[in-house]
Amino acid sequence: MRIVAVVLMVVSLVTVLPGEVSAAEFAWGKPMKVREVADKDKICFTMYTVDRGVLKLFVQFYPLAEKDSREVELFVRRGEACGWKTVAAGRVRDNPYHGYYHRKAWNLLFRVENWDVSQDWQYRVVALDGKAVYTGKIRKDPVDKNEIVVAAFTGRSEYDRDPKTGAIKPLTDVIEGVQQQDPDLLFFSGDQVYHHTDHYACWLEFGEQLRELMRDRPTVCLPDDHDVGQGNLWGSGGRYVDNQNKGGYTRPAGYVKEVEFAQTSCLPDAYDPTPVKQGIGVHYCRLNIGGIDFAIIEDRKFKSGPEEIFPNLGSQQRPDLPKEVKAAALNSFKAVLYGERQLKFLREWGADWRGAVMKCVLSPTILCQGHSGALDLDTNGWPQNKRDKALREIRKSFAFMLAGDQHLATFIHQGVDEFGDAGYSFCVPSIVNHFPRVWKPNWKPVRRIQGACPALGDYYDRLGNRITMLAHTTPGKFKVPYNSEGMWYLDSTGWGIVRFNKAERTITSECWPRGADVSDAGGQYPGWPVTVSQTDNYARKPFGFLPEIVVSGMTDPVVQVINEKDSSIVYTLRIKGSRWKPMVFEQGIYTVKVGDQNGREHKLCGLTVGNSSKPLNVSF
Repeated sequence: MRIVAVVLMVVSLVTVLPGEVSAAEFAWGKPMKVREVADKDKICFTMYTVDRGVLKLFVQFYPLAEKDSREVELFVRRGEACGWKTVAAGRVRDNPYHGYYHRKAWNLLFRVENWDVSQDWQYRVVALDGKAVYTGKIRKDPVDKNEIVVAAFTGRSEYDRDPKTGAIKPLTDVIEGVQQQDPDLLFFSGDQVYHHTDHYACWLEFGEQLRELMRDRPTVCLPDDHDVGQGNLWGSGGRYVDNQNKGGYTRPAGYVKEVEFAQTSCLPDAYDPTPVKQGIGVHYCRLNIGGIDFAIIEDRKFKSGPEEIFPNLGSQQRPDLPKEVKAAALNSFKAVLYGERQLKFLREWGADWRGAVMKCVLSPTILCQGHSGALDLDTNGWPQNKRDKALREIRKSFAFMLAGDQHLATFIHQGVDEFGDAGYSFCVPSIVNHFPRVWKPNWKPVRRIQGACPALGDYYDRLGNRITMLAHTTPGKFKVPYNSEGMWYLDSTGWGIVRFNKAERTITSECWPRGADVSDAGGQYPGWPVTVSQTDNYARKPFGFLPEIVVSGMTDPVVQVINEKDSSIVYTLRIKGSRWKPMVFEQGIYTVKVGDQNGREHKLCGLTVGNSSKPLNVSF
């Protein structure tokens, strides 16, 4: 195996805030006690991803003493019979967290290029002159598997503690259940840390609780509002603000940078790494696991704050939950959601199917208000027109959407101009849920659907967005077991599983309660599992169809439909088999590209609806 090792060294930049920051602003919580451990246990946990031949492995340490060596090595081997080989070496980062309790980062990132993804590799991280050793497995790319499985989580809370000892409660039921399900990817959508001023101490507890899952499978971890120390986050391009409702970051930029390094540095390289304001970085990128191509989105960093667009909301007690304001009045075209940078990324990602069989968008939250509480500007149902713009871009790649954040699990078919004309979104339940939400709309649906859950059907959400509610976990409605260790089930806690079947081109979502027997499919929340087809993620009603294309010499080619009027891409899809009848959504003249996007391609120009009833044969 030929491996070129590069260790990422990050220099901490001292950030000067504009003006003094009051002590009251940092009053959320008190400093947490960091557990003292022996030298042999100073490595707390690891996270890694492998994409396009690059391994990125993050290592988190407990605090090191002044005398402790900062040098760390990464060793790998193919199996028990093989010897260990050094592939990278680096130095523990002791960057300050800037302003809170004298915390330091105590972590590092290994980057190893030309990684062999065709086989499993055992790894050892060795530190403190050999006294500290941490082991795990880098899995091979599961490209030969028919089904790729993702386990998804949100909302782990460090306030879920034993009332007598103060110790964080273990997540034994989660660990054991997910290990049985053996996912190919772990996805933590946000709110891994709820303490607003001591990310480091609570990040260690996150690792202590979940390291047995993360040590031997790739992990995507996205920081959300609470992770960066805010009740809500409208990042407004990274600027500093003294009031989160204005749009921006209220914590020192150095603090935000350390949070993001800890949680996201092991992600694949950013699509466009240009920092935003205050030098805060970005991490939106793509990751391919076994032929499932994931777009990883930051849906808070660029978003406008409500008072930034509507200063009059500042007079309300909760500007994020404005009262006596009609949703239509909030649909400002000045407001930003994903931002043009991320939309450009989604556009290019959606059109590039090299190595991809199916696509999925991973983000902190969903593109609607998936609960029936007060009108909520923290959700990505606002700004409405930018929400619609994002969905129009995402559906061009027939992408499924997976997220968390809402404290209520939902399965929703999103709509833009019509109900169900975009993709499906699955919001997974919180691991711990101290703020349960509900779906109990007091307004009538446009169309009612019968199912295992109440109040299903076509609805306009609080912000006026079209959604089709297909399943939800509203607390208090279902007869599920009570666990003596906590109020897990009454708060509808748990995790999600998504199964991408590459042969059938189907996507199955599962919603599991805490403590469930995962060997019993009937142990899921009512309404799950839900299975949809890949092509249902662009379920828009077609205007008509272009001539059928019949391909020989290539199986499952990529088909891209282009409107010749403005050269815009209508959609791109790797079809199943060798025949495809392209649907289009308006009268016009179209070009269809067919091929593998690696040099073998045919272009069919001048196609219109009804101009030929005969199939068009394409040979490779």
